[in-house]
Amino acid sequence: MEYTYKYAWIIPLFPLPVTMSIGFGLLLIPTATKDIRRMWAFPSVLLLSIAMWFSANFAIQQINGSLTYQCLWSWTINNDFLLEFGYLIDPLTSIMSMLITTVGILVFIYSDNYMSHDQGYLRFFAHMSFFNASMLGLVTSSNLVQIYIFWELVGMCSYFLIGFWFTRPVAASACQKAFVTNRIGDFGLLLGTLGFYWITGSFEFRDLFQIVNTLIHNNGVNSLFVTLCAFLLFVGAIAKSAQFPLHVWLPDAMEGPTPISALIHAATMVAAGIFLVARLLPLFIVIPYIMNIICLVGIITVLLGATLALAQRDIKRSLAYSTMSQLGYIMLALGIGSYRAALFHLITHAYSKALLFLGSGSIIHSMEPIVGYSPEKSHNMVLMGGLTKYVPITKITFFLGTLSLCGIPPLACFWSKDEILHDSWLYSPIFALIAWFTAGFTAFYMFRMYLLTFDGYLRIYFQDYSSFSSTKNSSFYSISLWGKGTLKEVNKNLLFSKMNKKQNRFWFFSKDLSKIDKNVKSKIRDFSTYFRNRYTYMYPHESSNTMLFPLLVLVLFTLFIGSIGIPFNGGVIDLDLLSKWLTPSTTLFHPNFNSSEYWYEFLSNAFFSVSIALFGLFIASIFYGSIYSSFKNFGLMNLFFKRGPKIIILEKIKGVIYNWSYNRGYIDVFYTGIFTMSIRGLAELTQIFDKFIIDGIINGIGVASLFMGEGIKYMGGGRISSYLFLYFSYISIFLLILILFSSFGLPNFQLS
Repeated sequence: MEYTYKYAWIIPLFPLPVTMSIGFGLLLIPTATKDIRRMWAFPSVLLLSIAMWFSANFAIQQINGSLTYQCLWSWTINNDFLLEFGYLIDPLTSIMSMLITTVGILVFIYSDNYMSHDQGYLRFFAHMSFFNASMLGLVTSSNLVQIYIFWELVGMCSYFLIGFWFTRPVAASACQKAFVTNRIGDFGLLLGTLGFYWITGSFEFRDLFQIVNTLIHNNGVNSLFVTLCAFLLFVGAIAKSAQFPLHVWLPDAMEGPTPISALIHAATMVAAGIFLVARLLPLFIVIPYIMNIICLVGIITVLLGATLALAQRDIKRSLAYSTMSQLGYIMLALGIGSYRAALFHLITHAYSKALLFLGSGSIIHSMEPIVGYSPEKSHNMVLMGGLTKYVPITKITFFLGTLSLCGIPPLACFWSKDEILHDSWLYSPIFALIAWFTAGFTAFYMFRMYLLTFDGYLRIYFQDYSSFSSTKNSSFYSISLWGKGTLKEVNKNLLFSKMNKKQNRFWFFSKDLSKIDKNVKSKIRDFSTYFRNRYTYMYPHESSNTMLFPLLVLVLFTLFIGSIGIPFNGGVIDLDLLSKWLTPSTTLFHPNFNSSEYWYEFLSNAFFSVSIALFGLFIASIFYGSIYSSFKNFGLMNLFFKRGPKIIILEKIKGVIYNWSYNRGYIDVFYTGIFTMSIRGLAELTQIFDKFIIDGIINGIGVASLFMGEGIKYMGGGRISSYLFLYFSYISIFLLILILFSSFGLPNFQLS
């Protein structure tokens, strides 16, 4: 067993040969390397699979009761300064390594087809492999310095991958935004690391925990200073895991390719901040103020992420805000000391969200033959709808991922989210109510996303297609998702009757539709003919098998991964593997899973959490699903949505919520006005001061020297008459000054 652990240092090195081979190949033999570019997917998957085998082996040994293993070797020795590098294998490392490798393998398989048309295919796989190596190095690190090194490498890879399509200004801006925002957190992490080294004289986790605990217990350290250092460490986690207020980079990071979103922004990079807090939890637990701050940041992020996801039209951006909210749940669990529930939700959410992101990539891939390779259109859920008959496998997988994230049993996220809600009730009923209320929001926006994408009809055929057709003056009607805008009553009955005949459904909350051109049928026919001639597919189409295979595997994880933490262990069946896997000393809540009291409490909490989730699903169905069409056909809309003072107030509230969500809570506007514009104004003032004051003094001295030299050069002409003239001129001026002093009674100058 220990013999196997000795080779754990090789795990982060497995993905590196692919990155190095591609780099040297493009440098030395670029033509041959590009000719066999599709072959690089195989070694990427193979090497990461070997790393997964090692990680799975360590995880099994941890479950069977193996002790934590740490190996160190000296790197720098100078007088009293000692820096050691090494690796640490414990349950947390095993969990993170399994997540990184399993999701990474599936993303590599998926990307082989998804990125096959892209000219940057080799660059993509090189960056992805290097990212996996950096992330594996991060989770196996044994000290803060080593974590900081890999932390920066992960941020660098994120910068490259978010800005992968750097020729697009939006993508270039997004990667810069992510880079700058994460630098704030990284600077805090660096300061916190140096602060704790000053306190303890060590970077190693074990020494750090023991020394700080002893100093705090004996009042041997300033509590304010140690709290500040701990908070600075937490700032690094806030930025990396997109917690409020440093969350603004995450939705813009969706400008990268969809496989990047699935790997970095669902299962790995954003989980790095969670990993850091979980790793340092024994340190944070002895500092109560930090635990309170972690709870507060987590609960704010939970609610904020859910509200900002309500009205997003970009399918990936909506998933990004969902990731932000779910990471807030995990941070909340860590803040209340529920170590087990936090890592349980980290596992279930990672696989469910990876499934949803890859599913969204399949949806985008199916829409591109119609709208072209334009993210503004292929990501827009307003232009989707009715995809069930075109992408049935993607629809099923996306539906199961949606239900899992909504917390519907027996899917994976139900077990972990319900455990967080249960533990939050023990800590603070106020936080528990907010978390429970947000669970309803989660069900609403996730089912909204599903209905907008798969329910109804394909709305792209009723949009203005002047950007990809020679016909410039099209007058197709526009649709308002929230029942507001320029919609009119004209021809609405005709449109409803035609659409209800075909599909017997309509998802819009508004009863009004804009005027339809008389030649709408001919325009749709021309529209269809245009794409039939230009593309192989006239309609959206299902993805290839290499893209569907990872979706089906992730569906299995979504269905069954929750079983490792189901609170049941007794007799022959032992489902609660997570309790054996994790270290119980860092968990504040120790429920007795075999007691009848716990099961009664568990079922009651599950009833409330599932009820709020089902309520959110029902409301989303009313606004975006087939219920609206059914109510209208039976004449019940006037009963439920009859116009009057109450419905007008409801529409105003709805408009406020929509504007808040669609405009990202105005947080980006606030940051732009307060920080960006103020820093830019300060820079402009500094530029003016430098240009007119600093440069003015230097330039003035130069100009004065120039004129003085020009004047003096005429004095040295070599003529005695000119010298005598200047001599008598100076004497005359001096005598004139003496006379003036004497005339005004000023002190006389006496020659000694």
